[in-house]
Amino acid sequence: MVYQVYLRSFADSNGDGIGDLPGLRSRLPYLAWLGVDALWINPHYPSGGADGGYDIVDYRAVDPEYGDVSDLEDLVADARRLGLRVVLDVVPNHTSDRHPWFQAALADPDCPEAARYHFSPPSDEPPNNWQSLFGGPAWSRTPDGRWYLHLFAPEQPDLNWRDPAVAADFEQTLRFWLDRGISGFRVDVAYGLFKDAGLRDNPGAYSPTLFGHGPEQAMTWNQPEVHDVWRRWRGICDEYPDTMLVGEVCLADLEQVALYSRPDEMHQSFSFRLLKSSWDTAAFADAVRSALDVFGGVGAPVSWVLGNHDKDRQVTRFGGGAVGTTRARAAALLMLALPGSPYVYAGDELGLPQATVPDAVKRDPIFHRSGGARAGRDGCRVPMPWNDSPGVGFSPEESAHPWLPVPEGWDRYAVSAQARDGGSMLTMYRRALALRAAHPSLGSGEATVSTQDSVLTVRCTGTAETVRCVVNMGSETVLVGAPGAVLLASTTRVRGSLGSVALPPDSAVWILED
Repeated sequence: MVYQVYLRSFADSNGDGIGDLPGLRSRLPYLAWLGVDALWINPHYPSGGADGGYDIVDYRAVDPEYGDVSDLEDLVADARRLGLRVVLDVVPNHTSDRHPWFQAALADPDCPEAARYHFSPPSDEPPNNWQSLFGGPAWSRTPDGRWYLHLFAPEQPDLNWRDPAVAADFEQTLRFWLDRGISGFRVDVAYGLFKDAGLRDNPGAYSPTLFGHGPEQAMTWNQPEVHDVWRRWRGICDEYPDTMLVGEVCLADLEQVALYSRPDEMHQSFSFRLLKSSWDTAAFADAVRSALDVFGGVGAPVSWVLGNHDKDRQVTRFGGGAVGTTRARAAALLMLALPGSPYVYAGDELGLPQATVPDAVKRDPIFHRSGGARAGRDGCRVPMPWNDSPGVGFSPEESAHPWLPVPEGWDRYAVSAQARDGGSMLTMYRRALALRAAHPSLGSGEATVSTQDSVLTVRCTGTAETVRCVVNMGSETVLVGAPGAVLLASTTRVRGSLGSVALPPDSAVWILED
């Protein structure tokens, strides 16, 4: 299991209200205790601060707010001693507008650095109809009247990957971190990089309600040349044993997503169907079955995701309160049973809901560029609660206020409280991960998916055993045949006798078959 750390919100070591590398290093024993195999760290680089670290100024350094390169090296060394691997985020689609290349391009339109971005001569209108994912046009003007492309915030100019200097520099970046013991990279916007060479209009416009980027975005995403980049990066990783690449590929067509995980490209690309599915038997069954089919077709494992730093917390998505928590517990058992690589976002193992963040302190450019029409992602990025102290243990006592406010009552989700509670979400996650390690049919077996009314069943078969994960997504208790032992249930209300289990609504169970 890979554990995603939103560094700014995980643990603050020096009291400035911002999570940092020494803070994360101090919490590595927690991750080992939980049963994590690897941790993925959101961007730690010097940044312009426009988009949560995804606008990078220097790809081969550490932002002083988080520490320095030696802190990262120490983190990697400690993680290895605990049996943990460290994966970094890399952002090849765009830089910060403060990056030295972009600054040089602003100063001199004819400099070599200007060819590393998408500039268009001064004119009354933008070069085409492309839209930013964060709202508004994808083109902004420079002080001298040129247009430049940014498919995200204006502070994030898109790189031109048709310039060989861009590719060469990123290959240096990969080697810089791999030489320091990093075990791989999560690749941001891996379906981007190349744009239509003629900058033709898109046949449609981006909409935040779309499931993913489909034909309406044909000129901005998923250009065929991008696959050559991943082949080159795969070759670099192959020089470093036991390293990997996992891509963020947000495309509507899952078959296209799987192509990024062909044997000579990235090792994995995320399947976001569960993340985007409502609490519905057919939707979940299709998400699981289709991912197993299409990734199996290219010989790649599925990377399962229920939560991340860009999406509302699953407790809230699944209904909020007790209902949302109950469903999130069941969904976790489903994901952890499936063959492949589950990715767990920090705090989901605690059952954190989406926090309400006052508009006045929101940081997300999505909120600001939409004029408040879109809530933004701050609510899933608030600090991690560690104990029941006034600051929930995120920072040392008598520290600065955290960079995002800690909600009132956040201490009830704290690690310290849940670790002592045999029925807590945290305890369930820890037990599930231990069982997953002890039973190879979970996580690495062959899976078959079936449904009956509101019940979803995934049968995971290994070389020596079979474990069934049964999820009741309906509103009534159902009786499930259980010729074998119950390994784990998502709720203590599960009752079994005489070869059957009474499975309450919104709950899941793992059954080891005789």
